[in-house]
Amino acid sequence: MTLNETIARIRAAHLMVRDAKEWDGLAAGLLQAYAAKDEDLIEQLQPPFLQSWRTVTRYVLRDTFDQAGISVSEPSDSWGIAVLTSDGRTAEPLLSLADHAGLQGAGLQGTATATLNGRRLLTFSETMTHYAESLEPLFARQSA
Repeated sequence: MTLNETIARIRAAHLMVRDAKEWDGLAAGLLQAYAAKDEDLIEQLQPPFLQSWRTVTRYVLRDTFDQAGISVSEPSDSWGIAVLTSDGRTAEPLLSLADHAGLQGAGLQGTATATLNGRRLLTFSETMTHYAESLEPLFARQSA
Protein backbone atom coordinates (compact mmCIF):
# COMPACT_ATOMS: atom_id res chain seq x y z
CA MET A 1 0.00 0.00 0.00
CA THR A 2 1.33 3.45 -0.90
CA LEU A 3 1.43 6.60 1.18
CA ASN A 4 -1.26 8.25 -0.97
CA GLU A 5 -3.58 5.24 -0.69
CA THR A 6 -3.12 5.17 3.07
CA ILE A 7 -3.79 8.89 3.42
CA ALA A 8 -6.94 8.60 1.28
CA ARG A 9 -8.22 5.77 3.48
CA ILE A 10 -7.44 7.69 6.67
CA ARG A 11 -9.37 10.70 5.42
CA ALA A 12 -12.30 8.59 4.21
CA ALA A 13 -12.53 6.69 7.50
CA HIS A 14 -12.68 9.88 9.54
CA LEU A 15 -15.25 11.41 7.18
CA MET A 16 -17.32 8.24 7.43
CA VAL A 17 -17.63 8.83 11.18
CA ARG A 18 -18.20 12.63 11.00
CA ASP A 19 -18.01 15.23 8.29
CA ALA A 20 -15.28 17.89 8.49
CA LYS A 21 -17.71 20.45 9.90
CA GLU A 22 -18.60 18.13 12.78
CA TRP A 23 -14.93 17.42 13.56
CA ASP A 24 -14.26 21.17 13.55
CA GLY A 25 -17.34 21.74 15.72
CA LEU A 26 -16.02 19.36 18.37
CA ALA A 27 -12.70 21.20 18.41
CA ALA A 28 -14.44 24.61 18.52
CA GLY A 29 -16.57 23.51 21.48
CA LEU A 30 -13.47 22.35 23.32
CA LEU A 31 -11.70 25.62 22.55
CA GLN A 32 -14.66 27.59 23.90
CA ALA A 33 -14.43 25.59 27.11
CA TYR A 34 -10.71 26.38 27.37
CA ALA A 35 -11.35 30.07 26.62
CA ALA A 36 -13.99 30.19 29.35
CA LYS A 37 -11.65 28.27 31.68
CA ASP A 38 -14.57 25.95 32.36
CA GLU A 39 -12.78 22.93 33.83
CA ASP A 40 -15.99 20.91 34.12
CA LEU A 41 -16.82 21.43 30.46
CA ILE A 42 -13.22 20.67 29.43
CA GLU A 43 -13.40 17.40 31.39
CA GLN A 44 -16.69 16.64 29.66
CA LEU A 45 -15.56 17.47 26.10
CA GLN A 46 -11.87 16.60 25.88
CA PRO A 47 -11.98 12.82 26.48
CA PRO A 48 -14.68 12.14 23.83
CA PHE A 49 -12.88 14.45 21.37
CA LEU A 50 -9.59 12.61 21.80
CA GLN A 51 -11.24 9.20 21.91
CA SER A 52 -13.09 9.81 18.65
CA TRP A 53 -9.85 10.42 16.77
CA ARG A 54 -8.09 7.55 18.49
CA THR A 55 -10.89 5.04 17.94
CA VAL A 56 -11.04 5.68 14.20
CA THR A 57 -7.27 5.22 13.93
CA ARG A 58 -7.03 2.18 16.16
CA TYR A 59 -10.12 0.24 15.08
CA VAL A 60 -11.67 1.54 11.86
CA LEU A 61 -8.27 1.81 10.17
CA ARG A 62 -6.81 -1.42 11.60
CA ASP A 63 -6.79 -3.25 8.24
CA THR A 64 -5.40 -0.22 6.40
CA PHE A 65 -2.45 0.06 8.77
CA ASP A 66 -1.90 -3.70 8.77
CA GLN A 67 -1.74 -3.70 4.94
CA ALA A 68 0.77 -0.84 5.07
CA GLY A 69 2.92 -2.69 7.63
CA ILE A 70 2.27 -0.09 10.31
CA SER A 71 1.55 -0.99 13.92
CA VAL A 72 -0.65 1.27 16.01
CA SER A 73 -0.18 1.86 19.73
CA GLU A 74 -1.40 4.29 22.36
CA PRO A 75 -0.27 7.90 21.93
CA SER A 76 2.50 9.25 24.10
CA ASP A 77 1.47 12.91 23.73
CA SER A 78 -1.67 14.06 25.54
CA TRP A 79 -2.94 15.43 22.19
CA GLY A 80 -1.66 12.49 20.15
CA ILE A 81 -3.86 10.32 17.99
CA ALA A 82 -1.61 7.23 18.11
CA VAL A 83 1.99 6.14 17.83
CA LEU A 84 2.49 4.57 14.41
CA THR A 85 5.51 2.32 13.83
CA SER A 86 7.02 0.70 10.74
CA ASP A 87 10.52 -0.67 10.18
CA GLY A 88 11.80 0.88 13.41
CA ARG A 89 10.49 4.34 12.55
CA THR A 90 7.74 5.98 14.55
CA ALA A 91 5.36 8.85 14.00
CA GLU A 92 2.69 10.41 16.17
CA PRO A 93 0.06 12.53 14.45
CA LEU A 94 -1.27 15.19 16.82
CA LEU A 95 -4.47 17.18 17.20
CA SER A 96 -2.63 20.29 18.38
CA LEU A 97 0.72 21.81 17.54
CA ALA A 98 2.96 24.45 19.08
CA ASP A 99 1.58 27.88 18.37
CA HIS A 100 4.22 30.03 16.74
CA ALA A 101 3.85 33.79 16.27
CA GLY A 102 3.24 33.27 12.54
CA LEU A 103 0.21 31.13 13.30
CA GLN A 104 -1.62 33.72 15.41
CA GLY A 105 -5.25 33.91 14.39
CA ALA A 106 -5.05 30.82 12.17
CA GLY A 107 -7.30 27.81 12.36
CA LEU A 108 -9.22 27.16 15.56
CA GLN A 109 -6.73 28.83 17.85
CA GLY A 110 -8.97 31.59 19.21
CA THR A 111 -8.11 32.87 22.68
CA ALA A 112 -7.55 29.47 24.24
CA THR A 113 -3.90 29.03 23.28
CA ALA A 114 -2.51 29.91 26.70
CA THR A 115 -4.65 27.25 28.38
CA LEU A 116 -3.43 24.70 25.86
CA ASN A 117 0.14 25.29 27.09
CA GLY A 118 1.32 27.16 24.00
CA ARG A 119 -0.47 24.87 21.59
CA ARG A 120 -3.43 25.31 19.27
CA LEU A 121 -5.98 22.79 18.16
CA LEU A 122 -5.93 21.95 14.48
CA THR A 123 -8.88 22.04 12.13
CA PHE A 124 -9.90 18.78 10.45
CA SER A 125 -8.05 19.80 7.29
CA GLU A 126 -4.92 20.75 9.24
CA THR A 127 -5.07 17.48 11.17
CA MET A 128 -5.25 15.49 7.93
CA THR A 129 -2.27 17.43 6.54
CA HIS A 130 -0.28 16.83 9.73
CA TYR A 131 -1.31 13.16 9.71
CA ALA A 132 -0.01 12.80 6.13
CA GLU A 133 3.26 14.57 6.99
CA SER A 134 3.69 12.29 10.01
CA LEU A 135 3.29 9.19 7.84
CA GLU A 136 5.83 10.21 5.17
CA PRO A 137 8.89 8.90 7.06
CA LEU A 138 7.18 5.54 7.56
CA PHE A 139 6.88 5.13 3.81
CA ALA A 140 10.34 6.51 2.94
CA ARG A 141 11.97 3.06 2.72
CA GLN A 142 9.17 1.69 0.56
CA SER A 143 9.56 4.43 -2.04
CA ALA A 144 13.37 4.44 -2.00
